[in-house]
Amino acid sequence: MTTNTQARRRSRSGQDSLNRIRNASRSQAASRRQRVLARATVVQRRIQNWRDHRKAARRAKLEDAHPEIKTLWSDLAKVPVITPQPAAQPDSIKRKLKPFQLEGLDWMIRQEKSQYKGGLLGDEMGMGKTIQAVSLIMSDHPAKDPTLVLVPPIGLIQWSNEIREYTDGKLKVLICHQTNKEAKDLTVKKIRNYDVIVMSYNSLESMYRKQEKGWTRGDEIIKEKSPIHAVHFHRLILDEAHSIKQRTTGSAKACFALEGTYKWCLSGTPVQNRIGEFFSLLRFLEVRPFADYFCQRCPCARLDWAITDDYKCMHCNHASSEHRSVFNEELLNPITSEDTTARHDALKNLHMITARVMLRRMKKDHTESMELPPKEVVVHNEFFAEIESDFARSIMANTTRKFDTYVAQGVMLNNYANIFTLITQMRQVANHPDLLLKRHAEGAQNVLVCNICDEPAEEAIRSKCHHEFCRSCARSYVESCEGAGGVADCPRCHIPMSIDWEQPDIEQDDEQVAKSSIINRIKMDNWTSSTKIEMLVYELYKLRSNKQTIKSIVFSNFTSFLQLIEWRLRRAGFNTSMLDGSMSPVQRQKSIDYFMNNADVEVFLVSLKAGGVALNLTEASRVFIVDP
Repeated sequence: MTTNTQARRRSRSGQDSLNRIRNASRSQAASRRQRVLARATVVQRRIQNWRDHRKAARRAKLEDAHPEIKTLWSDLAKVPVITPQPAAQPDSIKRKLKPFQLEGLDWMIRQEKSQYKGGLLGDEMGMGKTIQAVSLIMSDHPAKDPTLVLVPPIGLIQWSNEIREYTDGKLKVLICHQTNKEAKDLTVKKIRNYDVIVMSYNSLESMYRKQEKGWTRGDEIIKEKSPIHAVHFHRLILDEAHSIKQRTTGSAKACFALEGTYKWCLSGTPVQNRIGEFFSLLRFLEVRPFADYFCQRCPCARLDWAITDDYKCMHCNHASSEHRSVFNEELLNPITSEDTTARHDALKNLHMITARVMLRRMKKDHTESMELPPKEVVVHNEFFAEIESDFARSIMANTTRKFDTYVAQGVMLNNYANIFTLITQMRQVANHPDLLLKRHAEGAQNVLVCNICDEPAEEAIRSKCHHEFCRSCARSYVESCEGAGGVADCPRCHIPMSIDWEQPDIEQDDEQVAKSSIINRIKMDNWTSSTKIEMLVYELYKLRSNKQTIKSIVFSNFTSFLQLIEWRLRRAGFNTSMLDGSMSPVQRQKSIDYFMNNADVEVFLVSLKAGGVALNLTEASRVFIVDP
């Protein structure tokens, strides 16, 4: 018994010693951690103090070279904010402006008399920015110099038509596009013969690139002067001005290089993704000093900041690192920082700028003037069919596996393009599996389909607008139109149809067929629709009424999906019109007119990339966005 007691005592004593050792180790480890954390805190504080000291030193140098920066915001606060007042209805405008549009016209006229000589009209889409801009052009017509209007390609014909309609043809308008014969061999003299030049951003960028960089011909680099950049315009107007949101793109640089007395930006979405996009608009409008780059070693302040090959300013020859952007230092950096106080102050300062250069109105604030019914948004969810569900799961599993591989290998940042491709594939699967399965020509039908009868084309011929038909279908269609005393328009793009009847039958070239339409790659006799397409057909059937036609617009990012929808709707008895990026400006406008002016055309299929902006449609009352 004594032996057991002694053993238990020795065991407890050993356990107590072990516990004391463990506690001491834990205490020492905790003490070490505290010392490490304390040292890290001290280091971080020293680094932050060094950064703050360095920032303050840079700021002091900048203010010494540019004393006006010290009073930047107090000087801005002294600039009066223009409060719009209703202007009188312009006699030169044939359409009666709504009250808020007359206020916008008054604000624009007074803004041109301010130090900014222009500004940003940021009204929400559909509030009549175009008619306000046209009214502004007419407010001082005739002007010594022409006005340049830059628009997305889809807006070329629309702007021209609206100018002609609103002003009763008083303004001489030139559409500057490669398909317009009047715009060929453009010269400064020819430009000055017009009141308004309407041009796309792409065309302007092309002219500017040929002037600055040129093109290669053999061993030589050929450069060509841009006639647009050689003219000083009376007024520069950027429609859908967010098209230049990236200041480093060719389109933005081409716009910055333009010269004009008054400058305007029209955009319903001045900022789309991040606050840095707003700088491009300020730069175009030349809102100084917020668009300037300042050298902290000399009085150099430039809108166009260019550096040499050895990273020195071309104007003052100081290092590029010595130059500062007021917009970045005063607005962008504080707004994107974690300092809530600095962020609040920067946003307050940003509002000071926008109050003086921007007018922004929303539809909800002017519902009575616009005479619009309330907008209703419905999200319709539906389950996949069994085959679609299995296919979608396999694509999802494959996408997840590839993404996890990128993460495991630590190369996710190097595979952004591949990741976006995976996301796009999942979006396509949600629309229709054939968008993936029939993407390429391998194993597909690859037969031309007639655009009249929707069957494989027999004795296939092609019109000058590049659409295919059965020879007999095309001949019967043209003869029936001419017999009724009309002109045969292409049933696809709605421009006057022109066909060489002597041309031989088109050979079924797999490569050419595969490029034309997804319908040509699928054997449509055995084709299976998708849940989303059938759900759309069902919703459109519900809109049909015996008393009136309710028109609808269907938007998608994928032209191939729109082609499948169109084929299904036509089989279901719906008359449709379509607009995509392959169409010329004339074809696009004809498709819009066909939808607007024909009561029996119920559905307009629009590619978001081609018609997502600058599209003026007032006939449709329903919009379907079919992409996830």
